[in-house]
Amino acid sequence: MLEEIRIASLGVIDSSTLELGPGLTVITGETGAGKTMIVTALGLLLGGRADTGAVRTGARTARVEGVVRVDGMAEFGAAVEEAGGEVEDDRVVLARNVSAEGRSRAFVGGASVPVTTLSQVAEPLVAVHGQSDQHRLLQARAQREALDRFGGARLAKLASTYADLHRRLEATERELEEVVATARERAQEADLLRFGLGEVEAVAPRAGEDAELAAEEARLGFSDTLRTAAEQAREALSSEHGDPDSLTAASAARTLLDGVREHDPEAGELADRLAELTYLLSDLAADVASYATRIETDPARLAAVSERRAALTALTRKYGETIDEVLAWAELSSTRLLDLDHTDERIEQLRGEQESLRARLGVAAAELSTARSKAAARLAKEVTAELTLLAMPHARLTIEVRQAEVDPPERLLHGPLLVGERWLRHTASGVDEVELMLAANTGSEPRPLSKGASGGELSRVMLALEVALAGTSPVPTFVFDEVDAGVGGAAAVEVGRRLAQLARSAQVLVVTHLPQVAAYADRHVVVEKSSDGSVTSSGLMVLDEEQRERELSRMLAGLTDSDTALAHARELLEVAQQARGG
Repeated sequence: MLEEIRIASLGVIDSSTLELGPGLTVITGETGAGKTMIVTALGLLLGGRADTGAVRTGARTARVEGVVRVDGMAEFGAAVEEAGGEVEDDRVVLARNVSAEGRSRAFVGGASVPVTTLSQVAEPLVAVHGQSDQHRLLQARAQREALDRFGGARLAKLASTYADLHRRLEATERELEEVVATARERAQEADLLRFGLGEVEAVAPRAGEDAELAAEEARLGFSDTLRTAAEQAREALSSEHGDPDSLTAASAARTLLDGVREHDPEAGELADRLAELTYLLSDLAADVASYATRIETDPARLAAVSERRAALTALTRKYGETIDEVLAWAELSSTRLLDLDHTDERIEQLRGEQESLRARLGVAAAELSTARSKAAARLAKEVTAELTLLAMPHARLTIEVRQAEVDPPERLLHGPLLVGERWLRHTASGVDEVELMLAANTGSEPRPLSKGASGGELSRVMLALEVALAGTSPVPTFVFDEVDAGVGGAAAVEVGRRLAQLARSAQVLVVTHLPQVAAYADRHVVVEKSSDGSVTSSGLMVLDEEQRERELSRMLAGLTDSDTALAHARELLEVAQQARGG
């Protein structure tokens, strides 16, 4: 819900703030005072086209800000955050700057965004109905969605069932198209995988085998060098020929220190450590000798290892850096090959699913169309009754629910849908085209809303529709600009009554020149015009009860001090208050 609109340097408005609340807010004022600037400001907040001519004369930039309360509007809050803006205290500030040079900037929750982003974020907030607006209920999609909402829970369930089946059919047909189109490529891929898996199977590598064989090949290739080094190391540790060695030197050092143990305990400790060292050297010499005896020169084994390594290298050149990667490739390829080898079976399976889904979708489409037709008749009847009360006694609204029939297709893939015995175009929303048609006068043929009504008539049709759809519309705020054009007398009272009725379930802003409409307001705002002789300015003021009477008397008789006009104004307010239940 909009809580506040701030306007600066827009048209005749220099600087003004409009505080809003729930219910019905009417905006009145003398001709030329700038009432429509409120609608213009809202249009800018909704991402509408910026008109540099709307920038106040002498100002560099016009600015409009709107404070939106996001209670109960989780999707709107998420859209704000996705755009980079912030929600603070359950409120979001939308803003638009328009420079006199034509530049335009938009802001969502404090973040600078493209105007298109502002439009996308703000679009669900406000529905503007004015004589020059191409608003949402003139769009085919919006008309269908409005009818579906009016149809209630049962129609919503049918639409959801249809949409789910349609989504599954689309996915199935996309996969079928891909599998059929790539059958040759899949066969070629299967042959390549089969060849590669055959190579891996022929070699039959073990995990880590390449590293093991590399180490073994290095050992076999340098066996003589290793044996010589081991024998020389053993001789240095413990000589068999009486040459000086480490063990003899350590034993001699131990004997020397052991001989003076009784004179200094520290010498004894060092002697003990040398004793441990001699034991270690002795064991180490034995181990080195054992290692030297185990080293054998085996040319046959070396050749076998080299040959095996060559076979493994042939695999790693094609299928992975290491044998472990080769084995992983083989596992994945085996799974993929199973899928590729069952291409024909998969095509048949998908065709079976396609046939089943199309049959079920055809039934769902027929049920949805029937429900829409029944809802369309009820909605048309309600709107026509509303139009009679809104000074259009001869107007008749009809809602066409029709289908686009086509010739039987040569191929079903992504083709039309068989519903009953007819082939129909279909989308994710069904097979129906929904269009609101208006016959404005007796004997005239119904025509589409955008062609069959004048500006004033169209505004009243929109009001009648919104009243009929009250409680089902997701839009929290409605704006009607001169919805009462061409209306007077008792019909004007009915317009006010209908606006008040709509305001029970939504926030409604109305720019009006009729006191009969203004009397039904929960909040009455007047646009005041002042002039210093050279520059005209307008400001916004919320009226109290006494001020409302004076404004209504001005609207009735052009006078603010006429006793008769004031009495009539009080009577209008009393009637409106009684009609609103209080």
